[in-house]
Amino acid sequence: MRYYEERGLVTPVNRTGGRRMYGRQELRFLAFLRTMQQLGISLDTAGAVLHAPGEEWRTAAAEQIDVLEELIHRAKAAQWVLRHSIECPAEHPARECQTWIGMVDQLIEGYTLDQLAADHVTE
Repeated sequence: MRYYEERGLVTPVNRTGGRRMYGRQELRFLAFLRTMQQLGISLDTAGAVLHAPGEEWRTAAAEQIDVLEELIHRAKAAQWVLRHSIECPAEHPARECQTWIGMVDQLIEGYTLDQLAADHVTE
């Protein structure tokens, strides 16, 4: 909680005997921040949603959505590669599977992972 306080994300209502005391609203903020962290949302974005003016927090949230879209895209590509590996009849797909070999050859030729994912992964 001290970390959140140092970052200006939450402020105790008062102190009693050296202990920070938080009201219901501050506890909501703390629960929100913890939830956002568990979801992988940056504290900067979470803090903006809590405290920044409307247009600013909306921009921060939109940027975070873009980051999440990219993460989802990469995760789907990884999922496709692993599924293909499991379903491939080759004993060692990375060495024997023509699909794998073709993908690696494309990477050697300059394809990006995004290009390969676009060819193999459906949203």
